[in-house]
Amino acid sequence: MPQQLVVTAIGADRTGIVSKIARLVTDCQCNILDSRMAIFGAEFTFIVLISGEPSGIYRVEHLLPNLGLELNLTTMTKRTSAHLNKPVAAYYVLDYSGPNKVGTLGTITGFLENREVYIGSLQSAVRVDKHTATEKTHTVMTLELPTTEAPENIIADLMTLLEQMSLIGTVQAQT
Repeated sequence: MPQQLVVTAIGADRTGIVSKIARLVTDCQCNILDSRMAIFGAEFTFIVLISGEPSGIYRVEHLLPNLGLELNLTTMTKRTSAHLNKPVAAYYVLDYSGPNKVGTLGTITGFLENREVYIGSLQSAVRVDKHTATEKTHTVMTLELPTTEAPENIIADLMTLLEQMSLIGTVQAQT
């Protein structure tokens, strides 16, 4: 019976890291189900969900630390199981941008938590606007709205919150 393993790695950014990790997974007869990669400052970050037979998962767990040493990466693994989906009214994408202020993401995610909205993914970045030389934040989240409340109520309140925070945003149904 296949098992699942989450693998994370972080270290100095350079060519070939993803290839070497993917090769290890393949050599252990495991399969990559999902992955994310990002560069934060000068650091490479990678998180991957793999699936395989127990013997293959075991091999990845025991071979990855040596590969991490070889590549000067900090690595971590954690066994997991398939994600169990709960009843969801609808899936949406929240996309907002505006002035970068301390606490923006915390306020928005707090609102979502209070409304029992599940955040499936989140990508956020701060960039300097070349026209105004000010920092602007841009965030995209996938959301699963609960069945306990009408989606239009949550969306209306979320849009009001964005406006109060001087953010421009959209919430679009995901197909």
